Formats: sequence, structure tokens, C-alpha cells
Amino acid sequence: MANDGTFSRGLRVAIVGGGLGGLCAAAFLHRAGVQVTVFEQAPEMTAVGAGINMGANAGRVLHHLGLTEAMNMAGEIIETGWEFRRWQDGSVLFAQDRGERGERAFRRYGAHGYFIHRADLLDILLSVVPGEAIKLGRKCVGVEQDESAVRLSFADGSAAEADVVIGADGIHSVIRGAVVDAMSASFSGLCLWRCMIPGQRASEFALRPAQALWIGPGRHVVHYPIRNREWVNAVAVTPVPEWNAESWATTGDVGDLVAEFEGWDSRLTDLLAASSTATRWAMLEREPLPRWTAGRVALLGDSAHPMFPFLAQGAGQAFEDAACLSECLAGVRPADAAQALQRYQLLRIGRATEVQRRSREAAHEEHLPDGPEQRLRDEQLAANDPQEYNSWLYSHDALVHAARSQAF
Repeated sequence: MANDGTFSRGLRVAIVGGGLGGLCAAAFLHRAGVQVTVFEQAPEMTAVGAGINMGANAGRVLHHLGLTEAMNMAGEIIETGWEFRRWQDGSVLFAQDRGERGERAFRRYGAHGYFIHRADLLDILLSVVPGEAIKLGRKCVGVEQDESAVRLSFADGSAAEADVVIGADGIHSVIRGAVVDAMSASFSGLCLWRCMIPGQRASEFALRPAQALWIGPGRHVVHYPIRNREWVNAVAVTPVPEWNAESWATTGDVGDLVAEFEGWDSRLTDLLAASSTATRWAMLEREPLPRWTAGRVALLGDSAHPMFPFLAQGAGQAFEDAACLSECLAGVRPADAAQALQRYQLLRIGRATEVQRRSREAAHEEHLPDGPEQRLRDEQLAANDPQEYNSWLYSHDALVHAARSQAF
């Protein structure tokens, strides 16, 4: 019973978007006893894409959800993290040995990093979100709020009301418009390719539990095994002079992809040529948002901080958002929801914006043409301490950080 003698009710949270970030937030909120509903526009829960590289910071978030065993079974534990290779001959510029089964990294960070198929990760998250909490075929077209509630409207004519709405609906977020003025995405001049190579057509070199990152003039490729080395997932980034939205196709030609890397080490081009399929799309970018919340509405994941894949932190930062958000909303009364969301923004916006910024900078660093700047970069890579490299990313525990931070 509330202090005024009326009966109080629990917090109602609506999450728009049933991707990895939205489901992770739903899992944490459900565990915290919050009434949560996920509205997903797709008619069924399927994952777009192929492999995903998850750092120890993301693995730690899933550990907090009790999903370590499931991840160990479905994912490939990373044994060699960042392994930079020169485009022309494959010589190793820097390598991060994490020990057999990643035991050295586990001792340091308390969690593993994983290579995993996006669909398998989606299934793992779905296992800890009640089925009745997910509403499919609900495309959000509008959001309005007042001091007491937020109201969502959907393309099918239905509506829903909640105390809090979380926009986890990606780079083209509808919910973002309720938080900040329209900010259009710009074309980066880069094209992202994804392809899958059957394990039986890949060399032993490509099947190692290592993140091989080939860097060269204007482009790069990263590849690693997934699904018990049944497949090798490869991601390439290449320059594109212009992008016509009407003619752009997500289906790509493997021959075109291989041609982009003519003259590169044959171990790489042979691997790409063995791809079963290739998809491509334009890489878009947005400037960092000045805020993530407005009243009872907040943003999470790509709707708040879309980032280039150069640090492999897209999912990891969405998972950190989810863990922090749940800590901020747990036990909160509906009347205090806006203040709780402000705390979430305060705790998360600085770190996520820094990751976003460094991911963008890495695009330049990894695509340097051969010359003095490239040689200096290679010298700096070689001088890195493998155990310290990117530790600022992997050592962060978003849930613990939020729990230890006092509300303002």
C-alpha cells in the first residue's frame, strides 16, 4: 500500500524491438520482478545475420543472467582475440593469446569471450524471457506520453500503455523521435559484407578459435569459426564511392567480394572464394545523441548509439545497457520512473559514446595505405601488451557498476 493509503502496483515496461538488446533487457527486467512486454514487428523471432563476436564484457552480462553454460555449449570460446595480420603476406602484427579455452582471459575478466551464431544467441536469450511477454507482428508507428503513462500505437490499429517505454528498435528507431529531434543517418562511404564459409571448405588456419583481422589499404576482413567449427563467419569492409538507396541490394556476389581483395594473401582470398553466400549493405552512421531519455521513454542499443563494427561492441554495448537499465528500474514505483531513466542515462551515455567514438576512429587506423603512417601504426600495434589490449572494454561490469553507483 502506498503512503497515501491507496494500493500501489508494479512497474509496467514496454520494450519496442525484440532483437538481442531488447531481449536481454526483457530477461533482466523479468528477473527483477518487473512486468515487461516486448513488441516486435516481425511475425516470428528469427535472427538476421550470421556470426557475432562477443567480448568478455558481454559474456559477463550473460553470466549474470545464468547463461554461461548455454553459451559454453553454443558458442566458441575465444582463445586468440585480436590477431592483426598484414594484408599482403598475412604476417602477424599483433596477437592476443587468451590461453587454452580462454582460461587466461577468464582469470582476468571473470568471463569468456565468444564467437557465436546470432540465431543461437537469440535462442539463448529467448529461453529466459517468458513467451507470453513477447508480442509479434506489432510494428510501432507512434509513441505519446504524459505525466502518468506512455502510449504506443501500432500499424495494425492496436495500442498499448506502459509506465516506461524502451526503444530497442535499431538505427532507424521510431522511438528515438520521442527523445530527440530527427537526426538523419549519413552514409559512411563504406560497405559491409557478410559471408559464411562451410567448415569443410575452410583451411585449418581459418578454423582456429581466433579472431583473424586482416588490415590493408582502404579495407579489412575479420573471420572466426562458429557452431563447433561447422562454419567460418567472415565480415569484410570495403569502400563504396556512392550509395543509391533505390538500387542497393543486400544480396552480394562472392566474385565481387573476392575481387575487392585482389593481391591480398591467398589464404584470405581462397577463404572468401569458398563462401556459400555473401550479403552487403551500406554502413550508416549517426552523431552521438545528446540524451537518451525524455520523461518515461529511453533508448537502448543501436537506437541510442549505433556504432561501426571495428571494436566488435554493438551487441556488447546493448547488453551493458540492458543490465544497467534493469538495475535502475528494479523496485521503482511508476511515479519515479522518469528519475530512474535519468540515472540510467547518467551511468551509460559516457561509456557508450566513447566506444562509439573509438569504433569510428578504428575505421581510419585499420584502413591506412602503405606508407609512413601505416608503419608507425604497425610499430605501435607490436608494442602493445597483449594482456592489457582493450582491457578498458572487457573489464567493465555494467551490472555491478550500476549497483554501486548511488542514485542522484
